[in-house]
Amino acid sequence: MQSLITLFLDRLALSPAVWVRVLATRGSVPRDAGAWMAVFADSNVGTIGGGRLELDAVAHAHALQADPRKAQEQSYALGPSLGQCCGGHVTLGFEAVDAHDRPRLRQQLQAGHQPVALFGGGHVGHALVQVFAQLPLDVHWIDSREAPFPENVAANVRLEHSQPVQGAVPGLAPGSRVLIMSFSHAEDLDIVAACLLRQRTQADLPFIGLIGSKTKWATFRQRLEARGFGADELAQVTSPIGLPELRDKRPEVIAVSVAAQLMALPDGPRP
Repeated sequence: MQSLITLFLDRLALSPAVWVRVLATRGSVPRDAGAWMAVFADSNVGTIGGGRLELDAVAHAHALQADPRKAQEQSYALGPSLGQCCGGHVTLGFEAVDAHDRPRLRQQLQAGHQPVALFGGGHVGHALVQVFAQLPLDVHWIDSREAPFPENVAANVRLEHSQPVQGAVPGLAPGSRVLIMSFSHAEDLDIVAACLLRQRTQADLPFIGLIGSKTKWATFRQRLEARGFGADELAQVTSPIGLPELRDKRPEVIAVSVAAQLMALPDGPRP
């Protein structure tokens, strides 16, 4: 699955577009500032919220393609002018772009992405990466095995083979949200321990999540206590991971549940 950024930039290499961004908002609106879409001659990539607002924005983008003198900033009162029930106010920016703009756009679009470290190339790991491809995240995907990864991944995913797998923990980006779901409980335990050791000195991993049952975590607690970790340190680990309301164990459902949990963190990413 291509990320929206990759899809946009790949298409831009072949044909020009108008990049439409939400610059500012007031009141109730469908998307926040920073949301974007790219309007090509025959189709669009991304969305600024749909409805009449998006239809009018697409029309203005096409007009700008035909006449570069058209306004590059437009304000919309959603209730009075567009008949949308949101009732807020949106300011949109319009910029004609082409292949030469791709490096700058990539940098702008990826700015503010938050780091996620995903340990494990199993079924849930694969499903998570599919979901993460569409989110403002930089994913560091790690496994100890030689070939657990797919041939192609989205542009926001970086692969690493690490043996031992916990050896990758010191090199994680500061602020990484860590998700642990390797193929073995022994590896999972070593990764958790490595994360907690890093927390002792750096305290820069805001979320350490371990897949599994309450029984698994109870066993892990005992083993981590035997390694010298205290209650305050163990409280930094979230296990099981995912939304408790979703008990479906299919990898795709777990992936959506875990992604929603990350997005709901107080300082979580905003698409």
